[in-house]
Amino acid sequence: MKLIGITGGAGAGKTRLLQHIEARLQDRTRIILADEVGHIVRRRGELGYDPLVALLGADVLDAEGEIDRGRMAEKIFADPSLREKTNQIIHPAVNAWIRGEIDRERARGALSLLFIEAALLIENGYTAIVDEMWYIRVSDVVRRERLRKKRGYDEARIDGIFASQLSDDAFMAHADVVIDNNGTVESACAQIDRELLRLGEALDA
Repeated sequence: MKLIGITGGAGAGKTRLLQHIEARLQDRTRIILADEVGHIVRRRGELGYDPLVALLGADVLDAEGEIDRGRMAEKIFADPSLREKTNQIIHPAVNAWIRGEIDRERARGALSLLFIEAALLIENGYTAIVDEMWYIRVSDVVRRERLRKKRGYDEARIDGIFASQLSDDAFMAHADVVIDNNGTVESACAQIDRELLRLGEALDA
C-alpha cells in the first residue's frame, strides 16, 4: 500500500479532485480527510475529548455530553490563546488517529493506495510518513475567487486564511507531484489520472 499526501491552500479544489480519485479507484483506495478526523477526535471517548473539556469547561457540552461545535467555536474565537491551546490538543490527536488508521490498513492489506488530505500536512510532518506528497496548485487570484463565490468569505477572512497557510514556494519545495488546478476540473482530473497510471493503477470508468 502506498501512502499519498494531498495538500494545498484553501480554495485549491482538493475535495473535488479526491472525489475523482475515489471514483477511479473505488474499493482499492481510502481517503482520510484531516478536517473530518478533527471532528472525530472531539467525540466522547476519543483522544481529544477529555483535554478539550478540561480546557474549555463543561458548558461546551450538549445534552448528550458531546462537545457542541458552536459553543466551542464561540469560546475559541473570542480568545486567541484558547484557540492556540485547542489546536495544541486537536492536531496531535488527529495525527495519532491517522497514524493508527495507517497501521490498521497496512495490516489489513486490502488497499493499493491510501490518501491523506489536509492543508497542514507539511507543517505536521507528514513528508516523513507519506510515499509521495501531491500539491494541488492554484493561484491566489483563483483561490480568492472560489472562496468568495463558493464559500461566501469576505476579503478579511480570506486574508486571514492565506496568512495562516504556507506560501506557494513552501508547498512546491515539499511536493513530489504538482497538480495544476487553475483551469478546468477536467484538466486537473486528467493530470491525476496520469499520476495514478504512473503508480500502476488500473482506472475504473
